[in-house]
Amino acid sequence: MAPKTALDVGFCRRHFPAIDGDWVFMENAGGTFVPKQVIERTQHYITNCQVQPGAAYPASESATEHIDAGAKVLADLINADANEIVVGPSTTSNVYVLSHALRPLLAAGDEIIVTNQDHEANNGAWRRLEDTGIVIKEWRMNGDTDDLEIEDLEALLTDKTRLVCFTHCSNIIALIHDVKAIVKKIHDAGALACVDGVAYTPHRRVDVKELDVDFYLYSPYKIFGPHMGVLYGKRDLLLKAVSQNHYFIGDDDFKRKLCPGGPNFELTAAAAGIGEYFDEVYAHHFPGANIGQSERLQQVYDLFSAHEDSMAQRVNDYLRSNPRIRLFGNGETAKRERVAVFSFLVNHRDSREIPEKLLRHKIAIGADDFYAARCIDALGARPQNGVVRASMVHYNTRDDVDRLLTHLDGIIDEKVAASKSVASV
Repeated sequence: MAPKTALDVGFCRRHFPAIDGDWVFMENAGGTFVPKQVIERTQHYITNCQVQPGAAYPASESATEHIDAGAKVLADLINADANEIVVGPSTTSNVYVLSHALRPLLAAGDEIIVTNQDHEANNGAWRRLEDTGIVIKEWRMNGDTDDLEIEDLEALLTDKTRLVCFTHCSNIIALIHDVKAIVKKIHDAGALACVDGVAYTPHRRVDVKELDVDFYLYSPYKIFGPHMGVLYGKRDLLLKAVSQNHYFIGDDDFKRKLCPGGPNFELTAAAAGIGEYFDEVYAHHFPGANIGQSERLQQVYDLFSAHEDSMAQRVNDYLRSNPRIRLFGNGETAKRERVAVFSFLVNHRDSREIPEKLLRHKIAIGADDFYAARCIDALGARPQNGVVRASMVHYNTRDDVDRLLTHLDGIIDEKVAASKSVASV
C-alpha cells in the first residue's frame, strides 16, 4: 500500500553533497551516494578518536561508543541485534570467510545448492568447496521468466542438502523472490539458507527474523553508507562456525573470528549517519509522530519504494514497448514485483556503446556483467559485452527518468537512421 505522504525528493537530495544537478546518476546498483551525516561521522571519528577502541582513556571510550552506535544502525536496518552481525570489508569477503568457517561442519558428499543468477559474491566461494568433497548443485534460472522458480529448487533438495545460497533479488534481473517461502522449503528439507540481500536492501526494508533466514548479507555502501559488508547470522550458527582468525580469538567472539583483521573502525562508526539521515527524513515527513524505530524505518522505506516504483513504471513501460530492446526479467509469466533496476540489450549493439553515448548528455548508467557473470552467460548477453543497466533510488527524480528515456531513444533511433541511410546508397 502506498503511503499517504509523498516523498519530498528535493529535501532528500539536499542531504547528498555529491548530487550534481547537471548530471543524472543512474548507476546506483553499483553503489549509492552518501548523505552528509555519514560524511560528518567519518570526519568526526578520524579527527577525534582515531585510536584503538576498548581502552579506558577518553578518546578510546569515545571510539568504542561511536563504533557501537554504527553497528547498532547496521543491525537495525535489517531488524537484527548488534550481537548477530559481523561487519567486514565487503560481502564478497564475508561470504568467503563464512564458507571456510562452515566447511569443517560439513562432510564429504554433503550438498550445497547455488544459483546461476547470483552475484559471484554468494556463488564462487561456495563452488570452490567442491574441491574439498562437497557436492555443488546449481539452481538454474527459468528460461521463460529469466528467474529462479521455487519448483526448480524443490527438485534439487535431498536429504544431503546442507545449505542453499540464493539472492533476495538479482542485481541483473531485479525480480523480488519470496524469500520467506523459499527459506521454509529449505528448512523443511533440513538445510540452511544463505541469502544475498545486496541488491534488495536499498529499495525495501528487510526483517531477517520474519524471513527466518540463517545467514543474510548486505552492503551498506549501496544503502547510502560506507564501503563495507554486513553478515547476519543466527547466533547459534555464528558460534558454531570455525574461527578464521588468530588462534587466541575465542570461539564465542564471532565478530572477530569471522572478520580476520577486524572491522574498519571509522567506517563502522560512520554507519550511524545512515540512521541519522533516515530519522531526518522521517521527522520531515511525519512531524510530531512518536513511534518505535522499526516502524520509523518501515515508513521511510515505504516512502522510498513508492517513489521508486512510480519512476520504475515509466522506465518499464518504455523498455517493454520498444521493439529494439530486450528487457530481462520481464517475460509474460514473470509476475513478481521488481526493484528499480533495469538490465537490457539493444538489438545488434555492443552494450558498452550505450552508456558511452549517454555521457555526452551527462547521464551515468553502466554496461557490464556487474560481477554476475554466470547470469550474463545464461541470458546469452556475453556476445554484446554484458547488459546495459539503469538503476534508481529514492533521490532520483522524474526529470532524471525523462532525460534518460529521451536520450536513450535518440541514441537507438540514431543508429537505425544511419543503417537506413547506408542501405539506401
